[in-house]
Amino acid sequence: MLFTVYPIIQSIVIFVMLAFVAALILRLIFNFSDPNPFGTVGRFSYNLKKATDRFVFPAASLLASFRINTRYAPLVTIFISIILGYFLLQIIQNTFFIVDGLAQGIATGNVNWIIGFVLYALISIYILFIFIRFVSSWFVFTRNTFFGFVRRVTDPVLIPVQRLIPPIGMFDISAMLVLLLLGFLQSIVLRVFVS
Repeated sequence: MLFTVYPIIQSIVIFVMLAFVAALILRLIFNFSDPNPFGTVGRFSYNLKKATDRFVFPAASLLASFRINTRYAPLVTIFISIILGYFLLQIIQNTFFIVDGLAQGIATGNVNWIIGFVLYALISIYILFIFIRFVSSWFVFTRNTFFGFVRRVTDPVLIPVQRLIPPIGMFDISAMLVLLLLGFLQSIVLRVFVS
């Protein structure tokens, strides 16, 4: 039942992402064309830059730290936003899958389904926390924020794996390994309790 709503939400997310990417591509073009600031195109360019600055600034800072031309920052922002959009769609689909499975388990009175989908949901939340930690590792957060809470919750699993597989530069391969193992654990939970 809930899967009939998912295509509508998916279409909305994809439309918003495409509009955002189009705005960033326009910004990239304006970065290199340098239009007349007093003309209509120049004013539009200025307003577009002002509206997208908060999204492009982290990428520009990253490029500046590597002494790369910051005019390419919209490309990095596009790449990151596509990845985040993909994961957002996966999270939404997973949420609908869990809610639908729990509803069917409760409607039929199947205790195994309920237990299976609750375990699946808990693993999904932990996977989400690890993904949030992976993304937030590029920024500095204090322990009193939500990201500090995510770090404290994921430390017991990630720290032992990081001791076995240390980060390579700025890439933490151990987090990817834990995500793969948790995905495998989810499929086992579905086979044992739901199938």
